[in-house]
Amino acid sequence: MSLSALVDHHAERDMQPVGRARGAKKAVLVGAEHGAPNFDLRLFELEPGGRIPAHKHPDIEHEQYVLSGEMTVGLDGEVHTASEGDVLFIPAQTPHWYENQTDHPVRFLCTVPQTDSYETEWLEASLDS
Repeated sequence: MSLSALVDHHAERDMQPVGRARGAKKAVLVGAEHGAPNFDLRLFELEPGGRIPAHKHPDIEHEQYVLSGEMTVGLDGEVHTASEGDVLFIPAQTPHWYENQTDHPVRFLCTVPQTDSYETEWLEASLDS
């Protein structure tokens, strides 16, 4: 199978609300729909006061890069601050959550492997009432 290269200058146009979260949205910048066979590159934005509740994935790891802003991140029971230029590695089965406790939006990239069984176990109640 031949793959095609891609440059997409309008990838952010498809930002959608993150389910179960408050003040969070995401877009798949590069994924299966673009012809990428192995990974999805996603862009997340957390508004001030935004939060993605605690959850974990049985078989999915995450690699993340903070583009701008500062957020509080819970990883396996520990609380961290992540800001512009920081990287995160979240192994499968690791409980994690995100919160923007600042007055400025946070934007970060997240890469995950493509799989037919992307499962999420929610460890905290939904915030998207």
